[in-house]
Amino acid sequence: MRIISGKYRGRRLNVPKNLPVRPTTDMNRETLFNILNNYYDFPGLRVLDLFAGTGGVSYEFASRGAESITAVDQNAGCTRFIRQTATELDVPIEVVQGDAFKFLEKSRVEYDVIFADPFYDLAQDDFEKIHRLIFENELLSAEGMFILEHSKQTSLEHLEHFSFSRKYGSTVFSFFEFESEEEEERSN
Repeated sequence: MRIISGKYRGRRLNVPKNLPVRPTTDMNRETLFNILNNYYDFPGLRVLDLFAGTGGVSYEFASRGAESITAVDQNAGCTRFIRQTATELDVPIEVVQGDAFKFLEKSRVEYDVIFADPFYDLAQDDFEKIHRLIFENELLSAEGMFILEHSKQTSLEHLEHFSFSRKYGSTVFSFFEFESEEEEERSN
C-alpha cells in the first residue's frame, strides 16, 4: 500500500499479511481523493474513518493535513498497525479499537468527512444502519460529506441525503451530504 498524495506522497507501507481486510485499492483511493479535492481544503478537517482496516484512508487525510482523524476498527491487529504507522508518520490519528456501530451510537463528535468501508457482505440493513446512526446522532457537520464504500450489489440511492455515487469495477462509493440552501430553494 502506498500513500497517494500530500506530505507523505509515494511512501510505501508494509501491511501485515495476516490482517482480515480488503483495503481500498490505491487506484480507488486516488479516485476518491480526486473527488474530495473538489469539495475540501484538507487542513482543518475533522475526519472519521469507520471499519478502518489498514488505515489507508486515514493516512491519506493525514498526509493532506487534516486536523484530526479518528480511525475505528474492531480488529486488534488492524488498530495496532494503524497506531504504529501513525506514530512513525507523526500524524494525528486517534485509533479506537471497537465495534463501529457501538462507536456511532455513543459518539457525539461532529465530523466534516465520514468514510465507512465495511465488509461488502454486510446485510443491506446494516449498511442502512450506518447511515441512520450518522444522521440521527448528528455526527456530520452541515457542510460535511459521508462516503460509504460498498459492492455494486448493494443499493443506497434511496437513502435520505444521497447525493451521488461513483462505480469503479466492483466497488461503489456512495456520497451523502446535506442540501445547500441554494439547492433547497431551487427544489421548492
